[in-house]
Amino acid sequence: MNLPNKITVFRMVLVPFFLLLVAIDAITFNITIATVIFIIASITDHIDGHLARKYNLVTDFGKLMDPLADKILVTSALIALVEFGEVSTWMVVVIIAREFAVSGLRSIAAGDGKVIAASFWGKVKTTTQMIAIIAFFIKLIGEREEYMMRLFEAVPFLDGFFRIVPMAAMYLAVFFTLMSGVDYFVKGWKYIDSNK
Repeated sequence: MNLPNKITVFRMVLVPFFLLLVAIDAITFNITIATVIFIIASITDHIDGHLARKYNLVTDFGKLMDPLADKILVTSALIALVEFGEVSTWMVVVIIAREFAVSGLRSIAAGDGKVIAASFWGKVKTTTQMIAIIAFFIKLIGEREEYMMRLFEAVPFLDGFFRIVPMAAMYLAVFFTLMSGVDYFVKGWKYIDSNK
């Protein structure tokens, strides 16, 4: 297994730790630590792809597992945000439905021996989702952890910023989610058509 693929697997391994911290309020600074883990995992998404392309280490494993690792990370965080009452359920349903649909398309293509790699719009979608999630978790830290509460009180701009930006970023993420889904199906319809 090459380095980019190891980084992809590492991203998947981080998810249970992220969820554990989100779930256990008894852990001091649990939301802060969970947010740091999510940020690290998000950064690895860009590192593994960059290394794979730069050093010609692109593999079929990476083409399949990199998007899957992103899906596991993002959907876990989104479901946690629904549980906290931060994100509307319909937004998460749209995002997850798109992921199932594109995964189905990839499965059909795999039946023809083809691998559909992440597209430009798919990468934009993932990036905007991760930015929105990080913004929501910083907002949660401001609502739940004393050190950030004091910072928000001392700098009112931050409080206002994190009341507006996370939801605006999430609407943008939903838009790019739908746009990238359409892009995948326009480009991949030949695989569905050939299986009729």
